Amino acid sequence: MELQQLRICLGQRIKMKRALLAILMFLAIPALSCAAQFKVVRVTDDDTIKVDNNGKTSIIRLVGIDAPEKSKKKNDPGQPFSQKSTKYLAGLVLNRSVEIRSYGTDRYGRTLGVVYSDGKNVNLEMVQAGLAEVYRGSPAKGLDLNAYKNAEKEAREAGRGMWSMGSQYVSPMEWRRKYK
Repeated sequence: MELQQLRICLGQRIKMKRALLAILMFLAIPALSCAAQFKVVRVTDDDTIKVDNNGKTSIIRLVGIDAPEKSKKKNDPGQPFSQKSTKYLAGLVLNRSVEIRSYGTDRYGRTLGVVYSDGKNVNLEMVQAGLAEVYRGSPAKGLDLNAYKNAEKEAREAGRGMWSMGSQYVSPMEWRRKYK
């Protein structure tokens, strides 16, 4: 009788552990791949936007890309193509409802996200237009940059956007180092 009760108890523990593991896996998967709807209320610069979700504002840094730097000084145009890049991004998302797939946060507390407008990957569109390059730092965990790298190569070979500058082109990362 005691042996039978012990078997039942052990069987129940195993079932509980399996159920707990299944619940934890179920909860973890949406956190990694879930996209949410937001309204873009401001384009801060060419790779950062501000969104509203039911009165809560968040800053989104377009993950996987780096775009020409805006100037921090008044009356200074900043890096070539920075203004054009910002206007292009605004045309894609400003005052529109977008979906954002989050890849965590950066050191400034901004959400790192892939932004989708009308089903199109806005981050990728910026690279295809030659108005952003693939981010040269450590990639966000779980983000596949292959499509971005292919788009950058294509834009560079076609001389689109900032790639039209040829040897005069300076990456945003280099620009920040030089003008910090």
